[in-house]
Amino acid sequence: MKRFLCCLVYIYFSLPVLAQSDTAQTLQKDSSVIANTPASGFRSTARQTKQSRYNLRPVVDIPVFSAGAGWSAYAFTRIYSKPHSADEEILNLNRNNINWFDRWAVRPFSKSEDKISYYPFFASMPLPFLFLAGKSTRKDFFKLTFLYLEAMSVTGSLYTASVYFANRYRPYAYSDQSSLAQRTRGGAKNSFYAGHPALVATSTFFMAKVYADYHPDSKSKWIFYSLAGASTALTAYLRYRAGQHFPSDLPLGMVQGTFTGLLVPQFHKSKLRRHTNLSLLPFGDGDTLGIAAIYTLPYKQSKFSD
Repeated sequence: MKRFLCCLVYIYFSLPVLAQSDTAQTLQKDSSVIANTPASGFRSTARQTKQSRYNLRPVVDIPVFSAGAGWSAYAFTRIYSKPHSADEEILNLNRNNINWFDRWAVRPFSKSEDKISYYPFFASMPLPFLFLAGKSTRKDFFKLTFLYLEAMSVTGSLYTASVYFANRYRPYAYSDQSSLAQRTRGGAKNSFYAGHPALVATSTFFMAKVYADYHPDSKSKWIFYSLAGASTALTAYLRYRAGQHFPSDLPLGMVQGTFTGLLVPQFHKSKLRRHTNLSLLPFGDGDTLGIAAIYTLPYKQSKFSD
C-alpha cells in the first residue's frame, strides 16, 4: 500500500515536469521555425509570435461551457439537498465492508480541519483572474477568462455528475465519534470523488500553464507548477484529515483537476505553422470516395551535389 501511494505521488508531481518539457519543446520548434524563415517572411512570423497564445473555437467552446455550467448549476442544488439517511442505516454501517485500502481512513469529522480546507479552496478560485490581468496577458484577458471558466465548468460538471449518480458515505459516517446528526445529513453521501482538490488543481494548474505559455523563457515556471501541486496536495490532505474523503477519492479529484487545468489551454494553443509535408487529397473512381494522405519526406540537398 505504501509503495502504491509513493508511486501515485511520484506520478502526480511528475505532471508539472512533463508540462514544462512540452512547453520547452514547443518553444524550441517555434525558434527553429523563425531561424529557418527567409528574411522576407520573418516579419510575418515574428508578428504571429506576438499574437495570442490561444485560439477560441466558438462552435465547440460555447456549447461545452454552456453545457458544463448549466449542468453544474443544476447538479449543485441536488447534491447538497440529498435526503437525510435513517438513523438505523447509519448505525448499521460497518467499516469492514469498506475496501482494504480505504478502511484505515475512517476517522471522526473534524470541524477545524474542514474549515481550514476551505482556505485554499476559496483562495484558488479568484486567483487566476488577478493573474490574467497582468501586463503580459492583459490584452487577452477576456479570452483567457473564458478559457478559465470553461475549464472550471468541465471540472464542475464531472464532479457533480459523479456525486449526483453515486452515493458513497464519507469516512466520518462510519465513525462512532462523529455526531449522529453529522453522519445522517445528506452531504455525508458525497464522498466520491473529492471536489475540493479537483477545483484547486484546475485553477492553479491553469494559471501555471498560462504563465508557462506566455513566458516560455522564464526560469520561474517551476515555481508556479510547484505551488499548484503543493496547494492541491495540501487541500487533499486536509480533506482526508477532516474525515471527508477516502484515499481513493482524493487521487481521482487531483488528477482530473490537474489534467483539466493543463489540457484546456493546451487544446487551444495557436499554431505558428502547419505541417506542409502532409497533404490530404480527395479521390474517387465513381463507386468509391475517400481521402488520401500523402507525406513527403524532408529532403536536404548535400553540399557535395552538383
